[in-house]
Amino acid sequence: MSNSLPKLVVLLGPTASGKSGLGITLAQHFNAEIISADSRQVYRGLDIGTAKVTPAEQALVPHHVLDVADPRAVYTVAQFQRDAIDSINAILKRGHQPFLVGGSPHYIQAIVDNLDIPHIEPQPELRTQLEKRPLLELLAQLEELDPQSAATIDRNNPRRVIRALEVCLISGKPFSQQRKMAELLYQSLLLGLEWPREVLYHRIDARVDERMQQGMVQEVQMLLDAGISHERLEALGLEYRYITRLLRGEFKNDDEMVQRLKYAIHDFTRRQLTWFRKDKRIVWVNGGDWKQAEEVVRDFLNE
Repeated sequence: MSNSLPKLVVLLGPTASGKSGLGITLAQHFNAEIISADSRQVYRGLDIGTAKVTPAEQALVPHHVLDVADPRAVYTVAQFQRDAIDSINAILKRGHQPFLVGGSPHYIQAIVDNLDIPHIEPQPELRTQLEKRPLLELLAQLEELDPQSAATIDRNNPRRVIRALEVCLISGKPFSQQRKMAELLYQSLLLGLEWPREVLYHRIDARVDERMQQGMVQEVQMLLDAGISHERLEALGLEYRYITRLLRGEFKNDDEMVQRLKYAIHDFTRRQLTWFRKDKRIVWVNGGDWKQAEEVVRDFLNE
C-alpha cells in the first residue's frame, strides 16, 4: 500500500518560481536533505547559468545530485534515476526527510512514478540519418510519436530532439508513456509553486539581469577555455546557447542577447507549465507564501 511507503516531498514549479530558496527553508523546518531534480545542475561548472545553489546555501542543508557529471558527457534520465534513488534511500537511513526539488519534469516523473526507463544505447546510423533532416521535420515527428515530450523539450536543441526520437523509434514507446514499475518506491507529495503569469515573467527577467551581473558571460567563456565546444554549450540550455552565440558575434550587443534570452525563457516556462498542469496530483500553493507550503508539507508528513 502506498501509505506504508517512505514519504518523499517533491517541490516543483517553473523556472524562477523560487523552488531552491523555499526548499532550503522547508528542509530546515523538517530535518530534511535535498535531492536536486534539475537536468543541468548535475554538471560541474554550470553554476551561474543554472542558478545552482551556492556553497553557502548548501551549507545550510545537505544537497545531493549536484555536480555529478562532466559537461562534456551526456547525463541521462536513467543515470539520474539511479543516483537520486540511492541518495533518497541513504537520507532515509539517516532518519532524515528527503526533499526532491527541481523543475525538470522527466527527472521528477522518473522518481515519483518509478518509471521503467529503457536503457537505449546511442544508435550511430540512426542518428546520422536524423541529423540530415530539418529540425522542424524532426519536431513534427516527435509531436506525432510523443506529444508530451514535444511539449516540454528544448525545441531549439537538435541533440535532445534527436535523442527523444531515438528512444521512441528504438524502444517503440515514448518516454512520457514508459511503463511504470510494478510498485512505487515512495509515497510522494507533489507541491507546486505558482505565480501570476506577469509576476513570473518579471521574476525571470530579473533573474537573467542578476545572472549577467554575476558573470554569466564570463562563466561561458571559462567553459569554452576549458575545452567545452560551442556545439556542446548549445545543447546545455537557453542561457548557454544564447551566450555562446553572443561570443560568436551573432548578436549586435549584450542588450539584444538578453532580451532574446528573456523571451525564450518565457516560452520555455509556458511549456513547463503545460506539462505540470496535466498532473492532477500536484498541490499548487502561492509561491510567495512559504507558510502555506509548510502547512501542506506538515499535514502530509503527519498523515
